[in-house]
Amino acid sequence: MLRDKKQLEEVVHTYDAQRRALSDSEVLLELAEEASDEASAREAEASVGAVRKALEDIEFRRMLSGELDGAGAIIQLVAGAGGVDASDWTAMLMRMLIRYCERKGWKVEVLEETPAEEAGIKHATLTVTGDHAYGLLKAEDGVHRLVRVSPFDGNGRRQTSFAAIRVRADIDDAIEVDINEVDLRIDTYRAGGAGGQHVNKTDSAVRITHLPTNIVVTCQNERSQGRNRDVAMKVLRAKLYQKAIEERQAEEEKRAGAKKKIEWGSQIRSYVLHPYRMVKDHRTDFEMGDTDRVLDGDLTPFIDAYLKETASERRAQG
Repeated sequence: MLRDKKQLEEVVHTYDAQRRALSDSEVLLELAEEASDEASAREAEASVGAVRKALEDIEFRRMLSGELDGAGAIIQLVAGAGGVDASDWTAMLMRMLIRYCERKGWKVEVLEETPAEEAGIKHATLTVTGDHAYGLLKAEDGVHRLVRVSPFDGNGRRQTSFAAIRVRADIDDAIEVDINEVDLRIDTYRAGGAGGQHVNKTDSAVRITHLPTNIVVTCQNERSQGRNRDVAMKVLRAKLYQKAIEERQAEEEKRAGAKKKIEWGSQIRSYVLHPYRMVKDHRTDFEMGDTDRVLDGDLTPFIDAYLKETASERRAQG
């Protein structure tokens, strides 16, 4: 409630400030016209431009007014069709998302990461802590397609590969999710990868299976089994809560319930590095030619376009 109160107060205070600024600009403009003062007229014009920009920011905030938009995010990345290129592509997407979060000043924690045999990763889970992290990152939820000359093909042939990004809200502890212990199967195993002396020496990694839904979560990033279990339960709660929302809301159920295979025809965005360079979002038709900039985490134009598109759709539906 305190978080929601703070966000609402920020909107009200910003609106009031811009209303006063606009009134001051009108007075300044009237005085400038009476005195034929061009410098004051330009000042008034600049002030109006600043008000317009601030109101656009308020409108953008309004697009992030969903029940969970202000929350942090839990991100899962999964390699799809495309063999070793798909695993490499998954690692590239993971870096892209982390770079975007760093640009926003958000905290990112890798909960688990499973390397592929030759290159890249099979799957990974991240948590993101930051203002409106879920509201913004939900725009990245879906299948992402890469087209390039494969660095793993000795003949230099073009390869198409796919990876999925799944984004869920990191729900607040105050939100109750009923989880019956008898519905859980908890397995422990030895963690793999970097992490220090405890890795591969103790069964610190935890895998939790929610039997009624067959939802599986894992965590191996923490040093103790107890901490890994706590983090895995947190992820499980978020998944179950998201599932409940999808079942309760018809629109969300249609978007997230009909899971498509991570392959051709299901992508939300294409990244083409050969024979030309272009990133195109198929939901909004927004595209950029600077692929390096996008892969380095500059996702803001795509996320803005997605939020505007979904806001327009909501207004059209009444």
